[in-house]
Amino acid sequence: MDAAQALADLTEISSQIMHVSIVEDETAVLATNKLRQRERLEAAGVPQPRSWVVGGEDRPPDISGPVVVKAPDRQGQKGLTLVESPEGLVPAIEVARSAARSGLALVEELVAGPEVTVVGFSVDGVFTALTVTDRITAAPPAFGVALAHVWPSRDRGLSPDAAERAVAALGITNGPSYTQLRVGPDGPMVIEVAARLGGGHDAELVELAVGVDLNGLALAAALGEPLAVPEPAPRAGGAVTRFLVAPPGVLERVEVPGGVQARIYREPGFVVNPLRRGSDRAGAVLVTGSSREEAVARADAAAERIRFITADAGALLQAN
Repeated sequence: MDAAQALADLTEISSQIMHVSIVEDETAVLATNKLRQRERLEAAGVPQPRSWVVGGEDRPPDISGPVVVKAPDRQGQKGLTLVESPEGLVPAIEVARSAARSGLALVEELVAGPEVTVVGFSVDGVFTALTVTDRITAAPPAFGVALAHVWPSRDRGLSPDAAERAVAALGITNGPSYTQLRVGPDGPMVIEVAARLGGGHDAELVELAVGVDLNGLALAAALGEPLAVPEPAPRAGGAVTRFLVAPPGVLERVEVPGGVQARIYREPGFVVNPLRRGSDRAGAVLVTGSSREEAVARADAAAERIRFITADAGALLQAN
């Protein structure tokens, strides 16, 4: 693991710890419990998908379209299922309930439209949207897993405003936040808000895109130091975080060509699983360009040049 990846991992771990000290106790609960969050957003009139809470004795809702079933008190796609037909609903609810600490499942209407992430920072209740990115996700069975964050977003509409309303509703007054939204026919709908740094190199992308040291701001907030958010100023025409997916098996080596800067998450000997969750990703490249299109093309080209060499785990077991 190189120094850049070690620093990124440390930043991510620190962000999970810092958000508890940055926010009030009630806000910390609202930012980590999807049921409580849904209740507070509804009370504040923040647009969000229709949802239902299902316990052991509850009848599943009647659905007429795709829904997402979640474990409301877990992170990282645990217990998450995309349900596209009514017959799949009950099994998905059981998966979510078995993963949830509370034994409850959250069923949410799937909003048709692109997914957007707003990364922001608040100082004394004043919210600044730093970046709005398109969140490119994998197909089932890895539903919800981000494959790329692309800045600037094609959505130049009301997503920052919706994120600001959601952050205020949850009481996030000082510190970082990231808000996931889907932009449907009726405008942006808030999917989830977290009162911390995002775990997908969000802070690095913010610095590349608009020159704001989000890691430094989060650290200052955690230490109780005076806070001031610099005015975001574009430093490139486009910026992309492109995640890397390795073929399943035992990782033997990673070939990174000269001139390609990559964050590689795994060491040789690691058993790579098929892509199901964010933790199954093998690395990432962060790339800028003179335009959004150039940044995407450069990120794709860099990812294609990186080779993850894996051996079949079953064959190795038989050989031994």
